[in-house]
Amino acid sequence: MPKILNEQIKSMEEIADGIFKMKIISEYTTQNAQAGQFVNVKCSDGIDAYLRRPISICEIDKEEKTVTIIFQVKGKGTKLLAQKKAGDFVDMIAPLGWGTFSLKNNKRIAVVGGGIGVFPLYELLKQLKGLCTERITILGFRNKNLVVMEEDFSSQSEKLLIATDDGSYGIKGFTTDLLEKEIEAGKIDMIYTCGPLPMIKRIVGIAQKHGIDCEVSMEERMGCGIGACLVCACKTKHGDEWEHSHVCFNGPVFNASEVIFDD
Repeated sequence: MPKILNEQIKSMEEIADGIFKMKIISEYTTQNAQAGQFVNVKCSDGIDAYLRRPISICEIDKEEKTVTIIFQVKGKGTKLLAQKKAGDFVDMIAPLGWGTFSLKNNKRIAVVGGGIGVFPLYELLKQLKGLCTERITILGFRNKNLVVMEEDFSSQSEKLLIATDDGSYGIKGFTTDLLEKEIEAGKIDMIYTCGPLPMIKRIVGIAQKHGIDCEVSMEERMGCGIGACLVCACKTKHGDEWEHSHVCFNGPVFNASEVIFDD
């Protein structure tokens, strides 16, 4: 059950240009959050950024009672949030999202993330440890300067592959190309993905072509974060028809077979 919380920031750092990592002390969130959920953060005490900003949960640490979120500065709200420092308090609703990643026993799984969509996949990998014989992580970034959390993802993966659009780091190309090669090399039992919509659509197509179960974490603009404002709608299958589901409430994680991607 999500709650409105006022929690203290334990640490705050800029891990890449315009990308900030905030570790928040929140026993309630760590005891109730699951991989794939998010928090809705109030960025300002004034009216400069009236709406809360939804940010995926990157890591849950039950021992130190902290939850980590990572966000990129894109507008006024996230710019204000980036000015906070350790010791400050943050107003947030957490944990949010009823659709979470499923944790299944599989032999070989692929976790594919692009850009800021890589962050919710880290906690997923941690929780999949021991359930899979091989966790293959494929991450895509625009360039070398935006590559983040490489050591973290490596520690939670049996195999880590990084692609950049310009070839300035890792392999030049796209995550989808690397995924295809891994499928050719051996059977993949499950694919989890989060990132830009064109990448997700391509990955879902690859999964369907090879008959692989796939879960997607969708990213949509949100207003309330609790399913009341109806802003973050996406099309999902409902029998032979379709209906609007809401990413903040029904998701953010859906089975790929449920989502209808408009061309």
